[in-house]
Amino acid sequence: MTIHNSSIRSICVYCGSRPGRDPAYIAAGRALGRAIAANGLRLVYGGGTKGIMGAVAAGVLAEGGHVTGIIPEFLVDMEATRHSLGQLNELIVTADMHERKHKMFERADAFVTLPGGIGTLEEIVEIMTWAQLGRHEKPMVFANVCGFWKPMLDLITHMREEGFVHTGHKVQPLVIDDIEAVVPAIMDRWNELGWLKGDEEVIARL
Repeated sequence: MTIHNSSIRSICVYCGSRPGRDPAYIAAGRALGRAIAANGLRLVYGGGTKGIMGAVAAGVLAEGGHVTGIIPEFLVDMEATRHSLGQLNELIVTADMHERKHKMFERADAFVTLPGGIGTLEEIVEIMTWAQLGRHEKPMVFANVCGFWKPMLDLITHMREEGFVHTGHKVQPLVIDDIEAVVPAIMDRWNELGWLKGDEEVIARL
């Protein structure tokens, strides 16, 4: 099944459930959230209401946007409070991390990665792997706040140079330093693609 979509609808954001040491990380999360809502897009994210995750969701909600949080039951009390989860427009509680990641993928038209830890890194690397294997062509962005992702990007370059990133043309995430440029860049990339494979077909093969 192939679906021809004329416009992007939602952006999935991966980021830390902690604030990090630099206040710029939280500020970037709020700014990205506001930009998502201002462009009439929906936020899909991991459901946390603390740290950068909470800042992104708060930014969307402050602008009257729509937020879908997807969180495993065992993380509800670790990355959020049940009261704050009630502020989200839509909350999906999954049985485990695997189900969470698939639901986030299903509901997202693009992916943005803000600063975060091992879990954040794992999420975007999996999305990049699926792209390399030809399972999707959705835009992927590293929001390189204060150069946070430079070590990761250097590693990817090293992997390419050493011949370990096959079909590398399928793994071309956008690297954007200016948080205000993230959403426009995604929309431009979306328009360049012009179409995306139907999610039902994609999910069935993951």
